[in-house]
Amino acid sequence: MKLAIFTIVQHTKKNQQLFGYGPYIREMNLWGYYVEEMLVCGPLNKKSDPGTIDVAYEHSRLTFFKVPAFNLLSVMQVIRSILVIPIIFIQCIRVMAMADHIHLRCPGNIGLIACVCQILFPRKPKSTKYAGNWDPNSQQPWSYKLQQAILRNRFLTRNMKVLVYGEWPNEPEHIIPFISATYYDKDKVPFKKRDFDQILEFVFAASLVPGKRPLLTIQIIEELNKKGYPAILHMFGDGPLRIELEAYITENRIRDQINLYGNRDIQELKNYYQKAHFNILPSKSEGWPKAVAEGMFFGCIPVTTSVSCVEWMLDDGMRGILIEPKLESAISSITYALEQKDLHFLAQRAQTWSEQYTFDRLNEEIKSVLLEV
Repeated sequence: MKLAIFTIVQHTKKNQQLFGYGPYIREMNLWGYYVEEMLVCGPLNKKSDPGTIDVAYEHSRLTFFKVPAFNLLSVMQVIRSILVIPIIFIQCIRVMAMADHIHLRCPGNIGLIACVCQILFPRKPKSTKYAGNWDPNSQQPWSYKLQQAILRNRFLTRNMKVLVYGEWPNEPEHIIPFISATYYDKDKVPFKKRDFDQILEFVFAASLVPGKRPLLTIQIIEELNKKGYPAILHMFGDGPLRIELEAYITENRIRDQINLYGNRDIQELKNYYQKAHFNILPSKSEGWPKAVAEGMFFGCIPVTTSVSCVEWMLDDGMRGILIEPKLESAISSITYALEQKDLHFLAQRAQTWSEQYTFDRLNEEIKSVLLEV
């Protein structure tokens, strides 16, 4: 079987290997296990080496088809998009024609074009991993809404399984809950009670960008300490806000409360999850909040905003702490939980739930998508 993948993920090449964003590549390597050949259609960055969190595809028969990246964030980019969209469209059609199974990664600009192209191949087996927020009532860019509309439509989208995060009511039967994973069954550890009378340790693992609200995270830790709840934050990730965050930490003299580590490998992050009390992610928008599920796997109590499928993950607060994205409200929710809730109960329920979603389970679900469409 030839599997064709259409993705917005930026790729780099080094030593005859193709690299991309680690969590995405690890999942795609599972898909590749069941096919004889992989055709990858996506952007290529020739100007940089693989990043710290990038990994390589492992398939022995992989062909990469480059398409230009684009966005609509400026007048120049809009003009450029008029020139590159026909190129991407033709390349997508070409690769789809070669494939036995078409796999789209949405949402994204390339995903949108591929959504349109797949209409021309109604008989071919297809699947889409929608890695964004599938909530039909959420505020999202028009291009995301358009992709969802095409994928939901049974006339335009045929012979397709659309894999989405969480369970949503009143969806067509081809819209299927599909949960990502980071760890294997062998990574499970016995539940370990934390001492909540000690300094509270929080882990934040995400890009340092406005959408993840890293500054609010730091302010939450700062305010907890002011209110007499000793806390420390281990912040993993990098991004354009790092300089601003460093300045805030220095100006407010909270260096002893906040540790900024940058991007680190998965094993180091795993070590912190196993000892921390909480993992925190007050994000504006998520598809699958990977960092939340990863912390839950080791008994970290999630502290997060109610976006995408988070309420379902946390069972409306029975497996974690749901907060509003305002400092005063967030502190109120956290301190209420510290004083009134059985934290060991929350932690154990969080771990038990997350342990269901391992790479072993994901592997079986991918197999069923590829072989039973």
